[in-house]
Amino acid sequence: MTREPLRAGGRVPSENESGQERAFLIGLDVRARRAKGTVPAQAAVARDAAVAQSPKSESRTLSQTARKDGSDTSGVGAKSNGKPNLPEFDAEESLAELRTLAESAGAKVVGEVLQHRDRPDAATLIGAGKLEEIAGAAASVKADLLLFDHDLSPSQQRNIEKIVHRRVIDRTQLILDIFARHARTREGQLQVELAQLQYLLPRLAGRGAEMSQLGGGIGTRGPGETQLETDRRRIYRRIRHVEQQLENVRRIRAQQRQRRESAPVATVALVGYTNAGKSTLFNALTRAGVLSSPKMFATLDPTIRGVNLPSKRKVLLSDTVGFIRNLPHTLVSAFRATLEEVQRASLILHVSDASSRLSAEQDAQVELVLKELEAENKPRLRVMNKVDLLDEEVAASLLGDSARDNARTLYVSAVEGTGLDRLLEHIDALIEEDPVSRVHLRVPQREGKALAMLESRARIYSRKYLDGAVEMEVDAPESVMRKVREFVIPS
Repeated sequence: MTREPLRAGGRVPSENESGQERAFLIGLDVRARRAKGTVPAQAAVARDAAVAQSPKSESRTLSQTARKDGSDTSGVGAKSNGKPNLPEFDAEESLAELRTLAESAGAKVVGEVLQHRDRPDAATLIGAGKLEEIAGAAASVKADLLLFDHDLSPSQQRNIEKIVHRRVIDRTQLILDIFARHARTREGQLQVELAQLQYLLPRLAGRGAEMSQLGGGIGTRGPGETQLETDRRRIYRRIRHVEQQLENVRRIRAQQRQRRESAPVATVALVGYTNAGKSTLFNALTRAGVLSSPKMFATLDPTIRGVNLPSKRKVLLSDTVGFIRNLPHTLVSAFRATLEEVQRASLILHVSDASSRLSAEQDAQVELVLKELEAENKPRLRVMNKVDLLDEEVAASLLGDSARDNARTLYVSAVEGTGLDRLLEHIDALIEEDPVSRVHLRVPQREGKALAMLESRARIYSRKYLDGAVEMEVDAPESVMRKVREFVIPS
């Protein structure tokens, strides 16, 4: 077993930077698994899900495109033994994602190491000898905590803390902390608290350095600040209380949804990997001004706004929390009340990052969460965002493909507004609620209210003024037709 050299970067922080926690990242690459050509069960399921969802009619994949920065995307979607060879998150890319997560949590990354092993160490994950090296490297850059790109068992976490004498945070706890940082509404805070309490419960016995930290910091936000030293009975009691409050939230949300569904207004849900540009697309379509940020999980609390389609119908667009690889199950369960908007949506817009080499694998991870939500069979439209980051010639070709009436994958740029009109037309064609039909009408000019309604809620193709009446040919939704049926000219 070879040991990789540690990469410790950064400088000693100045006084005005002392409030930012300094994190040292640790990744694990299991060679035996890679050598055998096998992958974790979840990755295999994700690949199968992506293969099942990929349209056979689309011969071009983003693997054959190049980004503006010149990086090669070859290998994505390449064929092997007759099956698409979807990319996987290798250890380096997984560590890069952890780096982004750490920065989203407010940490300053001062060093990182990627350990290669034949198999994980049962006691310390990466081996006691390697941990001794990491302890020295972390001390040299004055790191406050160690972030592992892996889930740690309670015993592993305790063993590691005894060697490194620093706080140790695993990947799940880091994601939970980011959720706690970004939760703004009472519902979002309750959902994060429930997930954190469920994570904390099996880790109560014998917690090491982290148990003594009652102050703020990564991994201690939310309930961590007040619940770290409580016993199981108090945590169970708190879990029951939070679950009861969330049930009340779910009941209120169900009542609101029932009122919305009493009118023929469809709901369209945006889903996708975190940082795929969902909120930017949401803002471009609704002009809602929702926070859009390159940081992961910038959107946590759901937002619903109305959008007018080309047919003059109105739909409700729902922005949801982004998904991520190995999303903690406790989070999926805790956020089920929020994600019910996805389950009840008439159409799902699956937003992907067209500029990412790993977009196919990210899409596969989204498929896993949709399957867990029992929403994998919902009508869906693929939206490849960020085409502005691709080579201009390639982007123009892909946007041309989107112009096909039967296109099931659309290419857009939410930042530049490219392709959004075509996207709205496709949404309009896929929405079945309040169906549109073409009719001829003769409306007396004295019926000003009916004429105004047709002007605002129907597409008018022709208009003639004859004998005190207006004859027109219109495309009108059923909700409008019910109000002007008496003016229909029989064909």
